[in-house]
Amino acid sequence: MPENPINPQTNPPAILVLNSGSSSLKFGLFNAAQDDEALLLEGSAEGIGRADGSLTMKAADGTVLLQATHVLQSQTDALQKVASVLAEHGHTRPVAVGHRVVHGGPHLREHQLLTPEVRQQLQAAVHFAPLHIPPALALIDQATRIFGDARHYVCFDTAFHRTLPASASQLALPRRYAQAGVIRYGFHGLSYESLARRLGAELPARAVFAHLGNGSSVCALRDGRSVDTSMGLTPTGGVPMATRSGDLDPGVLLYLMRTEQLDAERLETLLNRESGFAGFTGGEGDMQALERRSAAGDQEAELAIDVFATAVRKYVGAYAALLGGIDLLVFAGGIGEHSAEVRRRVCSGLAFLGLDAADPAGKVRVLHTEEERQIARHCRALLQESAS
Repeated sequence: MPENPINPQTNPPAILVLNSGSSSLKFGLFNAAQDDEALLLEGSAEGIGRADGSLTMKAADGTVLLQATHVLQSQTDALQKVASVLAEHGHTRPVAVGHRVVHGGPHLREHQLLTPEVRQQLQAAVHFAPLHIPPALALIDQATRIFGDARHYVCFDTAFHRTLPASASQLALPRRYAQAGVIRYGFHGLSYESLARRLGAELPARAVFAHLGNGSSVCALRDGRSVDTSMGLTPTGGVPMATRSGDLDPGVLLYLMRTEQLDAERLETLLNRESGFAGFTGGEGDMQALERRSAAGDQEAELAIDVFATAVRKYVGAYAALLGGIDLLVFAGGIGEHSAEVRRRVCSGLAFLGLDAADPAGKVRVLHTEEERQIARHCRALLQESAS
């Protein structure tokens, strides 16, 4: 973490963005171009920790620069390989590295420069997202070693939801818990920021965004600002997901603790690794596989899809009531973009709101989210602030 500011006028302007998932690492290299970030190349390391792991890199025009099978033991292992491949292809070292961080706890709610103090605050916030923050910290530490001459920035998925009113952010618990940071934070904020920017002047006053993928959430926006969202204190809440339970009656947890003597660690695994689609189907969390199984008459897969689509539809309906109507519904994320069947099921019964998944020119749109580009935008702005 360099102490001296880097002058973008005298240093290579490339920004490397690292977007880590549970078993993947997406990355993008960006350069400044007029009023936005221009993609130089992008790629991903998939299947981290599995024998079928892979590393793919593509140029901005889609040309495949690298496609190889690798056994990548961890995200840090994947990052080391990414750094080597970037060097092999002759790319200059980045002037800045942007890190997507899912949760920064109650004290880190703004995109900012990574400093030893920020690193310490992230470590102190581990209990807010024990599955997400430790690997994020390991990746940050590895990146600062590999790219020690770059400035490093942390961009938080929770930052977009700082505009939530108290009626949405506060949980019905004794006040001392809110004072300790036990509130609704909301997630997928970088995705929602990206979508709002893409729509620009086309973004109406009342919009609902549905980021649907392995992790899924729904967000209500009024005048481009988040006013409610389905995920809460952690990314486990809201609609059921690939392996996460989504919302539960708290009594379920009490029941499991009493009858099966499950401790916090076992509950964490159950709710985040073994539930959602996987819980219905004996372990299958991939939507494409579920749709194939459903089409072949598999009732477990059909139930998983139906529960998911129904939960999303219920949130859309609730947000219509909150906003006083919906002018635009946007689907994004891997499932939101690529599953016409899920979009159809979500919109089924919402015709009274004017929402029809089969009418692309109407009030329903499908957009590709650009989280990595959004992170690059934030990093560029912060870099320029530090040089001014």
